[in-house]
Amino acid sequence: MKKLEDQEKRSGIHGGRMALARMAAVFGITFFTVLGCAGLVNANQEKEEKIQAAFTAESTVSRVESQLNKYLAESNLMKRMVEAGYELDNGQFSTLSSLMQDKNHVIEAHELAKDGIVNKIYPLEGNEEAMGLKLLEYPERSKEARLAMESGQYTIAGPFALQQGGTGALLFDPIYVPDEGGQSRFWGFSILVINWEKFLNEIELERLEAASYHYQIWKRDLETGEKIVIAQCRTPAQGDTYQVPCAVPNDTWYFEIVPKHGWITRTQKIAELILAGCIGVLVTAAYWQYAQWRRKDIIHAMEMEEAAKRAQAASEAKSRFLFNMSHDIRTPMNAIIGFSDLLEKHMDEKERVAEYIDKIRSSSEMLLSLINDVLEMARIESGKAALKTEVGNLKRLTDTIRAAFEPAVAQKELQFSCTLHVEHEYVLCDKTKLREILMNIVSNAIKYTPEGGSITVDITETEAEKPDYASYRIMVQDTGIGMSEEYLPHIFEEFTRERTSTESKVVGAGLGLPIVKSLVDLMGGNIVVKSRAGEGTTMLTRLSFPIAPAAQIQTNLENQKEIMAENLRGKRILLAEDNDLNAEIAMTILEEYGVKTERAVDGVKCLELLKKAPEHYYDAVLMDIQMPNMDGYEATKAIRSLKNSYRKIPVIAMTANAFEEDRKKAFAAGMDGHIAKPVDMQVLFTTLEQIIGAGY
Repeated sequence: MKKLEDQEKRSGIHGGRMALARMAAVFGITFFTVLGCAGLVNANQEKEEKIQAAFTAESTVSRVESQLNKYLAESNLMKRMVEAGYELDNGQFSTLSSLMQDKNHVIEAHELAKDGIVNKIYPLEGNEEAMGLKLLEYPERSKEARLAMESGQYTIAGPFALQQGGTGALLFDPIYVPDEGGQSRFWGFSILVINWEKFLNEIELERLEAASYHYQIWKRDLETGEKIVIAQCRTPAQGDTYQVPCAVPNDTWYFEIVPKHGWITRTQKIAELILAGCIGVLVTAAYWQYAQWRRKDIIHAMEMEEAAKRAQAASEAKSRFLFNMSHDIRTPMNAIIGFSDLLEKHMDEKERVAEYIDKIRSSSEMLLSLINDVLEMARIESGKAALKTEVGNLKRLTDTIRAAFEPAVAQKELQFSCTLHVEHEYVLCDKTKLREILMNIVSNAIKYTPEGGSITVDITETEAEKPDYASYRIMVQDTGIGMSEEYLPHIFEEFTRERTSTESKVVGAGLGLPIVKSLVDLMGGNIVVKSRAGEGTTMLTRLSFPIAPAAQIQTNLENQKEIMAENLRGKRILLAEDNDLNAEIAMTILEEYGVKTERAVDGVKCLELLKKAPEHYYDAVLMDIQMPNMDGYEATKAIRSLKNSYRKIPVIAMTANAFEEDRKKAFAAGMDGHIAKPVDMQVLFTTLEQIIGAGY
């Protein structure tokens, strides 16, 4: 399940972005599809609207053309009489013109312009200003007048401001008469002056506005081509208009029309957008529901697959565990059973009995270590492991690490460095579990580092992420056999080892590092392993702890002294010291804490006392190095060769020989600890507690 959760976390961000992208795509496709369908409906609606508009526009154009043709017919009467040779005086002209007047008085005046100069007007009253107007020269009339004269066709000019006042249009009807040679020559014009406002009323443009249309009538300038608006509603037609040409003599008017609210209303467009959005949201929601359903199916399938993998992995781990445990348990068990049989056969041979018992004890300890690892892992996995908060001393922790591994380091002649660079030495932590983490890591480094190699343990305080907390980087680096890159991903898996104990000659169930990883996780830290085959291993652990308050530190120090005193009370120490003053000081201090002390003045006397004393009478030996008759090194070697139980007694060097080579020499001689003079009582009692507590 954890692997599945990790996989989900790794793909969570990517999956979330993909899901959002898919939902956006579904919404977009749906939204634009609905808009596309609405566009098709709108196109059909627009087509129908334009058909209706076309009918309306063409009806209006027909009325315009009909009215103009009506006026042309009236103008032709006057034109035909002049062409027939009648000479019309003013009275005859007025009579004929009065007969031609329409009831709505759209035609404001009739004019005759011989040679292009207005010489007759009906009615004259109110139109006097137009008399004598030279149409072929007057700027605003000359273009249409000349066009009519040259083309011989009826031509309309205007609308524009009339000379006599008001706005109107002029209908030029050119008149030609035969000359003496029988050829047609230009005589002049028969002109109708049309009241423009009444003309527009006549063609009923107001109907368009009543029918909710905007319109505009325009034409192009004959010379410049510029657009000239000749009629429009209060709000002129603009944008996507429907345009109908209206043919007039010698010109074209363009009639444009559009519904007031457009072919498709703004409200309809907004409604379509809202509808498309709503449908898009509904479809997207439905897709999301489907995607969630599919995701649950996929997760269920993944869980089933993961469960199958876990079952297979558990089966493989079980098989691997049984194989490893079978081998690793059988090895010490075989020794225990074998040497027990040999012990029975050689009961009378004291030296062999002592040797066999020693090997049986060593194999039993190995077996117990394997069992303890299995039980510890089982306790962690069951969830019963909990952190105990107490004041921990990092300096004491490093001292413990040095003391615990110095014999093994000396035996393999390893270069061992354990350094502490911290500002806050006291923290609130689970001391036992923190020590277990370090002991496991360092133990592994020692196990897998060949003789003559080096191991570095460094605890450095780093910048804390939270106030009142201290963060630490714990680095354990060795020059051992290392691990392959292929094995590194499996390093924290239970019961896994890159090499069996047969291959590596190192006994273990493959539980040390899984225990470390579980404890580090329990403390909220992290651990990283870097390694290459043949190049050693670096394990980097990062942990954070609350800083211990001063009051708790003081209480802890007092408690430690009491605990140490209680643990050492009643123990019997043999002190090998030739200097009377040094011996008196050490014995007095030890006896104040309830430790019974006896003195030997040199190495020879020390051996004699150990040979005569009952088994386990003494709990440890504090050994000076430079003594007469037999020094501390020789005395320790002699102790290790004894035939009784004292050959395993803890021997701790207490000497002024304080250099690193002196420490190594002491451990090489078989000693279990090293205390430099002048003696720090805290170090003395801590060392005694650690070493005597382990027993022998």
